[in-house]
Amino acid sequence: MSLSRRGVLAAGVAAPSLYGLGAFAASAWSLPPVRKVIETEHVWIPMADGVRLSARLFVPAGAEGEPAPAVLEYIPYRKRDGYRSHDTAWGRQLAGHGIGYVRVDVRGSGDSEGVMVDEYDIPELNDGVAIIDWISRQSWCSGAVGMRGISWGGINTLQVAAMRPKALKAIMALGTTDTRYGNDAHYVGGALGHTNLQWGIGFKAVMAGPPDPANVGPDWQAMWRQRLEATPPIMATWLEHQTNDAYWRRGSVGLDWGAIQVPTYVVGGWQDTYSNPIGRMLEKLQVPRKGLIGPWGHTYPWTAEPMGLDWAYEEVRWWEQWLKGVDTGIMDEPMLRAFMPYATWAEVRPTEIPGRWVAEKVWPAPAITPRDFHLTSEGLAGEAGPARTVTYVGDKVVGLTKPEWIDRPPIEQSLDDARSLVFDGEPLAEDLEILGYPMAHLRIAADRPVAKVAVRVTEVTPEGKSWLVSYGLKNLTHRDSDETPQALEPGRSYDVSFPLFLVGHRFTRGNRIRVAISENLWPLAWPSPEIVTLSLALDHSRVSLPVRPAEASPAPFPIPIKHAPPPASPPPPPVVTTAPVSPGHYRIELDSLPVPFTWPDIGTTTSRGRWETVELIEGQPNSGRWRQEASSSWKRDAWDCSLSAVIELTSTPTEFVLSEQLTARQGATVVFQRRKDSRIARNLV
Repeated sequence: MSLSRRGVLAAGVAAPSLYGLGAFAASAWSLPPVRKVIETEHVWIPMADGVRLSARLFVPAGAEGEPAPAVLEYIPYRKRDGYRSHDTAWGRQLAGHGIGYVRVDVRGSGDSEGVMVDEYDIPELNDGVAIIDWISRQSWCSGAVGMRGISWGGINTLQVAAMRPKALKAIMALGTTDTRYGNDAHYVGGALGHTNLQWGIGFKAVMAGPPDPANVGPDWQAMWRQRLEATPPIMATWLEHQTNDAYWRRGSVGLDWGAIQVPTYVVGGWQDTYSNPIGRMLEKLQVPRKGLIGPWGHTYPWTAEPMGLDWAYEEVRWWEQWLKGVDTGIMDEPMLRAFMPYATWAEVRPTEIPGRWVAEKVWPAPAITPRDFHLTSEGLAGEAGPARTVTYVGDKVVGLTKPEWIDRPPIEQSLDDARSLVFDGEPLAEDLEILGYPMAHLRIAADRPVAKVAVRVTEVTPEGKSWLVSYGLKNLTHRDSDETPQALEPGRSYDVSFPLFLVGHRFTRGNRIRVAISENLWPLAWPSPEIVTLSLALDHSRVSLPVRPAEASPAPFPIPIKHAPPPASPPPPPVVTTAPVSPGHYRIELDSLPVPFTWPDIGTTTSRGRWETVELIEGQPNSGRWRQEASSSWKRDAWDCSLSAVIELTSTPTEFVLSEQLTARQGATVVFQRRKDSRIARNLV
């Protein structure tokens, strides 16, 4: 079950440990005995404006006599036939250990009434507060409520917590973000991200999908029509906000860390870009807090493959601590636990990443210190070299080895390194571990008013293979502010500093550290309006890595680890990168064909497919084209509904040219169709 950036992977299968992962330390606390669970498929929760939200309940048996705490998961991903298997598994897990689980469809999605017109809109967040109050007043509830979720659910968990519902006592946010503009799917370092389009096409099905008449009754057609009419041209909305304006600042909890006043656990994976805010959140939040970063991608720890965690142990322990008042010992343990990889995912997948779990008592960790790697004409050095300026013409396609912000992993980097400015260090005399945010400090000039710079840090083996460790991208017009970008003065040098993505990694003795610099990463980000020549003052440019000294002994790791055996053969790559269509004409295609799936307990068959084409002619930045097509369908007996959507984006030097279309069918009959064409001025993007 996957909705673009919001993907969920299949559960792992237990297998013997393959790598040394740190000592296992059993806590004195243990999981409570398993109880029976009372499940309710559909309950209406009334909102103040008369709209009713659909909820699915998992309540511990006996809670009517001995009330239990409850945890809310509140997302728009169709509890009836979208996330059903996850909701069932996790609802039974939590309720089976004495914690009620309430799964609610966001207003205008799934089986809830109303309409949805954007992400994290004000009605959604107000509803979240009301839902928590409703849960706390149920006869089976003790009055203590927690909130949790991944991706959308992790993001709105933080946002609802910032509104301080009275009954909310603690939260757990997975795959989340603290800033909607700077660390979500839409813009990357002030540049337009490809994931903006990929998520946009999936989000249309979220907003426009039909409710299930088995839950909502004969009004389902009127409800569906209301949704279809309300579904906006969402890509146009996002493109109309190209800076960190009030639109994006709403719901960005990083603007007011003090707003969250309940204990917070943030969780992510190194292959998931949404792990990036974890370091900031642990540093800035002012409440009891914990963080964990594993080796997985944008998924739950318990479904991660080939290595995940038996997460019930950790999550139930968290809720027992804060919803029941049981001293589980969880807050006596380190603030941050992170997997320290000894190789990149691209090197070893689909097998497990070798490494170990490390721990930091507090974050930022005092022992982690920045080490500067200066850019010189001889490569990377411990000190700045003599004055020298090098130029780079950004007329080449760079980024094919790192094509996406989140969904697709990078591959070996040599193709892009050959088209970049490259600075190599000497072979390492010993292993070097880093944990934190690398920083790029550059003195840079451009010959155009709009330009970007991309910095990649890779590990290079003696055989010459280059593996991506971290990267950062910066729209140089955003050098001082994402709120008020300023055009560059051509030829003028600027001192620019920006963080690369949060990373944990061990560089291996004998390998080299490489810094590669280019003007862009395509198709991860849209090209600048014109071909740009960058000038880099080497004697004032460096990259700092957060070096972590090795600990004397492995950190105890109390959470049981799950392993899945590697597949008999690697799955075929989902992306086909073609050879140039003609010299310098690049195209990447993705076909994710619909695969029908029947939910056996409700008899509904669903399917979803996506087709993607991105292309660019080298040296012609406005030849770029991003196109997404998607389909979704729902069928059970006479109930037969489907959606199809198309989004296409091109540009001129001054405008984005956008087309969005949505079509709905009952059986073979088109019941709704709308197309919106937009021309949106480029604002230094």
